[in-house]
Amino acid sequence: QVQLVESGGGLVQAGGSLRLSCAAAGRTFSSYAMGWFRQAPGKEREFVAGITSRGLRTYYADSVKGRFTISRDNAKNTLYLQMNSLKPEDTAVYYCAASRAASDQLSVYDYWGQGTQLTVSS
Repeated sequence: QVQLVESGGGLVQAGGSLRLSCAAAGRTFSSYAMGWFRQAPGKEREFVAGITSRGLRTYYADSVKGRFTISRDNAKNTLYLQMNSLKPEDTAVYYCAASRAASDQLSVYDYWGQGTQLTVSS
């Protein structure tokens, strides 16, 4: 089992940058693929970025490709999401999640954090 806690959200102006972190409790973090998802008010939760268990492969939603970077530090049991060139449409609650298999499908992920709010002002 993996417990996940996100942090780093906040209010930022359009064009700005922010880094989210996701701290994992448990000794098996390095065996899980990880993902970031987001949910804006009135919308469904959507995939943002994913990374394989050892960090050898990353993949992104088209809407964030070239602006966001997912990474992980297995020694620190931490997942990151570096977000640059932020836009108002990036405003959402951001969630990290763990899965046994790398995927952009929400249903594949077994463990979820509680989310952290990002608000991008125009």
